[in-house]
Amino acid sequence: MIAKDKPTLRFASVRLLSRGWRVASLIFLFGAAALAGEPATITFSVDFPGSNPDHYSIAVQSDGQAHYESTGKLSPDSDAGDPYQTDFQISDPVRRRIFELAAQANYFSGKVDTGKKNLAFTGTKKLAYSDSQRHSTAEYNFSNVAAVQQMTALFQMVGATLEYGRRLAYFHRYQKLALDEELKHMEDQARRGEVSELQAVKPILQEIYDDASVINVVRARARRIMDMATGGR
Repeated sequence: MIAKDKPTLRFASVRLLSRGWRVASLIFLFGAAALAGEPATITFSVDFPGSNPDHYSIAVQSDGQAHYESTGKLSPDSDAGDPYQTDFQISDPVRRRIFELAAQANYFSGKVDTGKKNLAFTGTKKLAYSDSQRHSTAEYNFSNVAAVQQMTALFQMVGATLEYGRRLAYFHRYQKLALDEELKHMEDQARRGEVSELQAVKPILQEIYDDASVINVVRARARRIMDMATGGR
């Protein structure tokens, strides 16, 4: 009886082992699929002590979700306060352009900074790329890589828009008389193409426009900027 049972036990063990390998393989495949489904992310940040903001970062995912945060005083008599953070949906043309430029820049894995020491300091900039297979980061003051130059300019325009949103939210709450000058500057820059992704700050513009306690000329300016944002400018 014992001699007959041994092959049965051996075959059962093989079957269990085979099943275990199949389960492990499925876990691996599902894990790999989950990782493959994660959106790629490109992050741009600037640290510039003494400027306002002294730090900001913009993270853009390949699915269009984006996150912005910054620190700095909102007025000369205010303190730095908590970091400002906001989520927004970046427009498809800008999202595509950002990822095209990242590919052209070899996902920031090569030399990015010029290395020249006689250039004016304009803040420590950092570009990072991350997906399920690649993680790379580059830090620079100035780059002579054309794709990095273009990406820097693009991110700076998006950052300028989001800082307008930050200041407008503060002024709307605490200094409504400052709204007119702020919106005038914003409208002028928008007409000159110096800001990008106006739709990201549309909620605060809508709040200002809907506020009957704000003077009509300010509300009208907020309305015009919202109209400019319709095309995802």
